[in-house]
Amino acid sequence: MLKSHMDAVENHLVSISQIPANSGHTLHRGTPREAFIKEFLQGHLSANVAIGTGEIIDANSQPRAQRNQYDIVIYKNNYPKLDFGGGVNGFLIESVIATIEVKSLLDQAAIDQSVRAASNAKNLSPNINRSFSTGWIPPKLINYVVAYAGPAQMNTVHGWITNSHQNFGIPLPAWNQQDRTTTPGTALDGVIVLNKGFVKLDNSPLTLNNPQAPIAGTHIVTDNPSGNLLMMFLALQEACDNIQGAWLNSIPYIKNARFGNVRIV
Repeated sequence: MLKSHMDAVENHLVSISQIPANSGHTLHRGTPREAFIKEFLQGHLSANVAIGTGEIIDANSQPRAQRNQYDIVIYKNNYPKLDFGGGVNGFLIESVIATIEVKSLLDQAAIDQSVRAASNAKNLSPNINRSFSTGWIPPKLINYVVAYAGPAQMNTVHGWITNSHQNFGIPLPAWNQQDRTTTPGTALDGVIVLNKGFVKLDNSPLTLNNPQAPIAGTHIVTDNPSGNLLMMFLALQEACDNIQGAWLNSIPYIKNARFGNVRIV
């Protein structure tokens, strides 16, 4: 039932993506397609997370410094956010579970941009107090790309990812079977091309590898006309589906603030 539903939604997303295709400006084609993915997530992910658009900050972020804007940010709705106006927000890294970049057409340039943005997000430093947790908690926020069109083979996408890591000097993640699910990625965690296939970093409990006789490798690569949205949905839900006794450690956020005439009496 779940796969049939997700396959129907995947086909629907590809179909309705043709509505803005005749627009004369790339922004007018891309923005509706982002909205289609947002609507899907808002209608399917659990209510303990929210969906937004904007940039991500940590305690070291500076005003007006260059930052990436993320098409879709999935964040915990019990944390604060900064309202910049116009539906754009600043999200504390402590609240962010995942980001998604939406691409009308996937190519090497699009992967380059997404890999750099994902690496920048993963290099931010969260400050969280924890008392307990249960369930799998991603070791860092996860970063996905959803594309409406792309190459014929997902091996090409995997090659583009490898090229980006090499060109930007970003190391590829490595692990063994003992620390696989506790080792974070260094940039993108997954790339979905609707009705084509996906590339997914294999460092979460959701794996297609054989647990009895695992094959060494870091990525799952598959060419498939269906099941791609299902995999992304399950990966996102897996990242959201945990219980934590955790809260923001706000002290680092005031380390650069200056307060005059302070007295402790």
